[in-house]
Amino acid sequence: MKNKLLLLLIALYAQVANAGLIQYFKDEQGETKWQYVANFSSGVLIILLSVAVVTLFFSHRRTRKANLALEEIRDVLELRVLERTATLDESNRLLKETNLLLEGEIAQHKETTGLLRLSEAYIKDILESMPLMLIGLDKDMNVTQWNRSAEGITGVKSEQAVGENLWEAYPTITVSPNQITDVLESNKPNTIKHCQRGQYYFDITIYPLCEQLETGLVILIDDVTQRILTENMLIQRDKMSSMGELASTMAHDIDTPLQAILQDLQSVQQALSQGAQNHREISGLLSDAADRGRQASNVITNLLDFSRTHGDKKRQSNVVDIVEHTLALAEDVLSEPSGLKFRDIKIDRHYAENLPLIPCYASELQQVFLSLFRHACHSLGQVESADFQPDIRLDLTECYDALWIKVQHNGVGLTGEEQRYIFEPFFNNSSDGAADAGKRLSFSYFIITEHHRGQIAVTSDLNVGTTFHIQLPV
Repeated sequence: MKNKLLLLLIALYAQVANAGLIQYFKDEQGETKWQYVANFSSGVLIILLSVAVVTLFFSHRRTRKANLALEEIRDVLELRVLERTATLDESNRLLKETNLLLEGEIAQHKETTGLLRLSEAYIKDILESMPLMLIGLDKDMNVTQWNRSAEGITGVKSEQAVGENLWEAYPTITVSPNQITDVLESNKPNTIKHCQRGQYYFDITIYPLCEQLETGLVILIDDVTQRILTENMLIQRDKMSSMGELASTMAHDIDTPLQAILQDLQSVQQALSQGAQNHREISGLLSDAADRGRQASNVITNLLDFSRTHGDKKRQSNVVDIVEHTLALAEDVLSEPSGLKFRDIKIDRHYAENLPLIPCYASELQQVFLSLFRHACHSLGQVESADFQPDIRLDLTECYDALWIKVQHNGVGLTGEEQRYIFEPFFNNSSDGAADAGKRLSFSYFIITEHHRGQIAVTSDLNVGTTFHIQLPV
């Protein structure tokens, strides 16, 4: 604005000069009237200063307004800057928190990935190290798993088998496609026994996979040849031991009357060689020998009956009748070298009324009771007392859908060692093995527990006697 006024004054001055006004400042002689010049210049300067003051006043006013506006703008800008700064600080804080969370997530992801890799490697190592042949199949019968045992048994490498059809990779496998299809359709596992008797035995288990995106299954082939052969050997050993126990007891039952017969015959022979005339004594010896012969015959008859009467089906029988029949048989066949005969033992019967019939093999239970009576007779014969009265107590009761039988005697009891092993087979090749085997009741234990699904136990005291407890399901 100031520049514009200056230019205006200069233009005015130029116009005055050009208009001949300059002559106003000269006198008649042509000399300059400096007083007029000074006055004119002073007036012009005052005018210019006034214009400049007015101009400065308005400029100052405008500047002040501008400054106020600028201050307001600055305050607004500062407020906005503070707001933006706060927003940026909050954003930075959130960003840092997000970065920390992301770092934690990344670290956790790395840890999880590492654990998954370790788990995958561990599971793979388990599958590879399994002693069983493991084959995995998808729904199209293509191999997905083929462990080291499968490689060793089949001779086919995993690289060659995986991805191939099972029967193309291993044509000699004994599993058929129909068996695989049945497992997939039923969604239930199936176990197949495959063997060449006496040579090899395999347990083949086929089971479907659950909760998978694609249907598949696993085949486990376990070579159980050694276990089966060992079990068969143990079974044969137990059978032979049981047969040895039975043969030992029968031999003992037969040997006792035979020894008595031989002794009577030797006495008769000795009496005849000495020319004895006491025919009554000889007749008594012969009569006793005949009784002993009948006793041995009854033992043999009982053994033959036992071998003939075993059936495949159980029959409803009255245990009281079986016990009574066994008692009658024991009176004919059981005796001890000490002179004690079973018929001399007092029998206390305590039978509950209305006992139910039970499904059983009567001849086998008869052999069990006969074995218990034989064991009792042997224990009673060991008591050395003049006023001793041998006694056997029989209790038959029904309780909790089972028949409970107790055979109790007051003879010499069993030691803790004898109670522990009385129901186990006896394995010994020594000369006294037969006698020791005759003291065992493994054959009776097998009949009660395996053939009749019952229980048998023993309680004993050396100075009181022994009680055998039998429980048979009704």
